[in-house]
Amino acid sequence: ENERLFALNRVAARVESFSLPLLTLIAGIGSVLVLLYGGVAIIRDQLTIGELVAFSTYVSLLLVPVRRLGMIVTALAQAAASGARVFEILDACSEVQERPGARPLERVVGHVRFERVSFAYFGRHTVLREIDFGAQPGQVVALLGTTGSGKSTVINLIPRFYDPTWGRILIDGRDIRSVTLESLRAHIGIVLQDTTLFATTIHENIAFGRPEATEEEIIAAAQAACAHEFITHMPLGYDTPVGEKGVTLSGGQKQRIAIARALLKNPRILILDDATSSVDAETEAAIQTALARLMEGRTSFVIAQRLSTIRRADQILVLDHGRIAARACRTAERSAHEELLRTSGLYAEIYHRQLRPQETPGEMTQLHGAGT
Repeated sequence: ENERLFALNRVAARVESFSLPLLTLIAGIGSVLVLLYGGVAIIRDQLTIGELVAFSTYVSLLLVPVRRLGMIVTALAQAAASGARVFEILDACSEVQERPGARPLERVVGHVRFERVSFAYFGRHTVLREIDFGAQPGQVVALLGTTGSGKSTVINLIPRFYDPTWGRILIDGRDIRSVTLESLRAHIGIVLQDTTLFATTIHENIAFGRPEATEEEIIAAAQAACAHEFITHMPLGYDTPVGEKGVTLSGGQKQRIAIARALLKNPRILILDDATSSVDAETEAAIQTALARLMEGRTSFVIAQRLSTIRRADQILVLDHGRIAARACRTAERSAHEELLRTSGLYAEIYHRQLRPQETPGEMTQLHGAGT
């Protein structure tokens, strides 16, 4: 398609390079003919000099609109094609639809179950195969894997951004396709690395999930998210506009605003991407503290990038090419992290390549002592 577009643009450029000089030449020839014919008419006393000047002026005034009309016709054709595409997107219906008779999801406890879930984009490109696991209320489930292993697809299925191609997902024993989308997503909070903020005030961005929240509740959520301090140092405090996509805030500040938004919403299920590689150590520590508070008592699914998050996890799932290659749950004797180090070669490889450099000398000594 790009090659075809290039070829069409090349043809259009050639036509334009020929037509514009040709139009200028024709206009010039026309002016010369008018002057010749008018000069002859003046010599024969058939026309006055004033009438010739007026006619020549009218002709020159007419040329510019006529040339612009040709450009407008081209622009209209382009606009019609572009408009058709825009309306095609605006009129497109989401593939995820509520079933007839869907009922609201109420009083969620937080038990989430994947039952033999497989997923293929457009029904062709399979990215998940036979995913089967359960998360108990209040548990932290960490998802690990290489790029393209299916981590993001797993978390996108929970709020029904997509529907499984095969299998089903249950929340408190109810298939999520049998409940209304609004009620399902009302119980789910999402905090990702690429935070979405709106071109309005900090107050309204935090209250996005609960517009009816009081000022005291918003401040309490910001304090719990370690965001209150930097907000109060801004010119207008909570009434400070943040610009489109939060352009006036740093990456760490935007993420803490998103955490405050999730805390205010108080969901029972959390979806987190706790990657903090783009922030400094001090900001990372503040974000990790806020995330720890956010996950307390909630069923959390985390695309884990930090060793501290993995060690906190009650369950670790290692994905490889869309399948669960290894899993472990926390026990009284050892953490899921320690269990997978002993039993999974893939997890050990990921640990030594990505996670081990994050350990402090004290943590390494403690871990090796526990392993021994």
